[in-house]
Amino acid sequence: MQDRAKHKLCRRLGACIWGKAKCPSARRPYPAGQHGKNAQKKLSTYGELLLQKQRLKVYYALTEKQLHLTFVDAKKGKSQTDQKLLINLELRLDAATYRSGLAPTIHAARQFVVHRHILVDGKIVDRPSYRLRAGQVISINVEKDPAIATVAKNANCEVPAYIEVDRENCKAKIVREPMIEENPTGVEIMRVVEFYAR
Repeated sequence: MQDRAKHKLCRRLGACIWGKAKCPSARRPYPAGQHGKNAQKKLSTYGELLLQKQRLKVYYALTEKQLHLTFVDAKKGKSQTDQKLLINLELRLDAATYRSGLAPTIHAARQFVVHRHILVDGKIVDRPSYRLRAGQVISINVEKDPAIATVAKNANCEVPAYIEVDRENCKAKIVREPMIEENPTGVEIMRVVEFYAR
């Protein structure tokens, strides 16, 4: 996705979804266009829940069906649903590839996975939705495209504590599952749970 399209999405959702320093939504958190600012009105409770859900969907570049299925899976078991939802999203192969700095954006990470540039424990995995577990190692298939490896080596991004990165060898290890307090999205995930639980 091009930056212009991303910025337009951010303005429509009223926040900078990907944390880009130069995102116009930081100065103008309202839809683009002549009447964008004036068209704003106080959201209903449903509107607030919907907005949080939309932000989460855009952040991880998921379809409505993909996000809903991820929520349904998060409801299973005894864990807190918001915590499990965050785990399910953050430990997707595309999300972890992006979060570790092996890809510059979530969209690039998905392309890398689909085009077989990413290995999991030394084996090619081409499903962006592949669920990683603690202890697994993701890496770049250096032989397939050395240029991608060069970009990853020079990445300068903040890596969360639940991922351990070996920048020189273009590898990242999932140390543990993320905690809800480590939510990197800026989205109120409990509000997303409330939206689907209606």
